[in-house]
Amino acid sequence: MNVKRFCQTLTATTLMALALATSTACAETNGRLYVRVAPPRAVVERRVVSPGPGYVWVPGYYRWERNAYLWVPGVWTRPPRPRAAWVPGHWAQDHRHGWYFVEGHWR
Repeated sequence: MNVKRFCQTLTATTLMALALATSTACAETNGRLYVRVAPPRAVVERRVVSPGPGYVWVPGYYRWERNAYLWVPGVWTRPPRPRAAWVPGHWAQDHRHGWYFVEGHWR
């Protein structure tokens, strides 16, 4: 086998392996993106001082980005209405499909 043919075969094999790895890492069912890899432990964030009265801390979370978890840091924000409470987003497990993210929302 010559060098050119070897490089072509190696490239094709590598691309196939990457495609398989990506497809087994996540799947979409019922409008949810399922990830087969459990999320890491949440980062312990150090809150900075609130920018003013009426602000609520929205904690950070992991989101799935391409083929890895990415930490999104927490922020101070104003609620959309008086007495609104933030319900943090979280990862939930479906034993048949994997992990999916439940978005945070105001209650």
